[in-house]
Amino acid sequence: MHRTRLQGWRSHPATVPVIALAAALVFFSAVLGALSSAQASVPAPPSGWTTVWSDDFDGGSGSLPSSSNWIVDTGHAYPGGADNWGTGEIQNYTSSTSNLSQDGSGNLRITPIKDGSGNWTSARIESRNTFQPAAGGKMRIEGRIQMPDVTGSAALGYWSAFWTLGENYRGNYQNWPGIGEFDIMENVNGANTVWGTLHCGTNPGGYCNETNGLGSSRSCPNSACPGAFHTYAFEWDRSVSPETLRWYVDGVQYHSVNANQMDASTWAAATHHAHFILLNVAMGGGFPNGVAGTSTPTSATGSGHPMLVDYVTVLSSSGSGSGGGDTGGDTGGGTGGGSAYATIQAEDYSAQSGVTTESTSDSDGGQNLGALANGDWVRYDDVDFGSTAATQFKARVASGAASGVSGLIEVRLDSRDATPIGSLSVGSTGGWQSWRTVPANISSVTGTHDVYLTFSSGQSADYVNLNWFTFATS
Repeated sequence: MHRTRLQGWRSHPATVPVIALAAALVFFSAVLGALSSAQASVPAPPSGWTTVWSDDFDGGSGSLPSSSNWIVDTGHAYPGGADNWGTGEIQNYTSSTSNLSQDGSGNLRITPIKDGSGNWTSARIESRNTFQPAAGGKMRIEGRIQMPDVTGSAALGYWSAFWTLGENYRGNYQNWPGIGEFDIMENVNGANTVWGTLHCGTNPGGYCNETNGLGSSRSCPNSACPGAFHTYAFEWDRSVSPETLRWYVDGVQYHSVNANQMDASTWAAATHHAHFILLNVAMGGGFPNGVAGTSTPTSATGSGHPMLVDYVTVLSSSGSGSGGGDTGGDTGGGTGGGSAYATIQAEDYSAQSGVTTESTSDSDGGQNLGALANGDWVRYDDVDFGSTAATQFKARVASGAASGVSGLIEVRLDSRDATPIGSLSVGSTGGWQSWRTVPANISSVTGTHDVYLTFSSGQSADYVNLNWFTFATS
């Protein structure tokens, strides 16, 4: 659902606006689509695929979804974000179990409710984790979902959505649609239709024809979309050239977009970083109003028809994808899983933000990270510290920063928002290729962790290049 979609019909607003078209997708084929019972287990991954993350919503009746997996969005906007989530929807999102709860039978229920004064409440959640395919790999996001069982005039204004937003939307809320939005499934007004859409580029217009996006739609196979379980899936394929996005319902592909449909920078800005997953039912807004040709909901709209979510799963192939607690950034060449006590080449990151690479004149050759400045970061997955605690961090740095310009390289574990376990200060070394090894003490670390290096400075100017780093026990 576009969050900036106030012009025309748009879709999800939880982190980014979702437009008028949504995506209905299936990961597993018609066998799963034919299952119409209330509950089905998360399917085992097919050969060649691995499960990165999933939620079966098997908590107790009346319980909220797992707080380890989901953030519950509340109110009419993000703090500092566009009003009405940028889409014109009218409901107030709450954390009340009247609007959001597991049913004890393996489903999550998101239920819009109108009170005696005519005010609507509903619910919206977003995954804590973010996900992306590795360079050269594939990823699928799939959910088995029953749209609200309501049609006709009683359905006017219902807007169900299963979608993603680029992780850089978090904390910004002004960068849609450039950071990308994948609408895996959207449905409005009880229509027997699933919409799938990519949002990208600039608004209005641009390569993705915003605020509408690049979308397609179809009816659901075998049974109507509202009131029946169907499997909606989205495939993000970086193993082919051009890179391609595909949308499915019950195993039937009905939409695709590839990198040749826009310039390279627009495609990369929308897709070459992690996304988080959203589920919500909005009431009213640009999309249902545009389809209905009138303002929605109306006095005839029925209250209390839930969207049921049986499961959500993320799978990867030919690469691990990313699935950390707060991951994102462009995928790098790193495969993760290395020793903390080996020399970790800085360019072998798993994800990054704001980072560039360049050839280095340092003795080991290869590349270094360049032009690092305040707010930039890199992530290295599954770094193994073993059972003997590391207490020191060493980094190979160079800086040609002007006098008075300096900053920190901070070491964080498992989240880029975690408290640093240590940091080192860097000022000018006499040139951007004048290398020196700088040590710093860190808090004791054992086990396996995703390592984040974050760059913090009181100035906006570039202040350091980084060639490699390592850890030591003393």
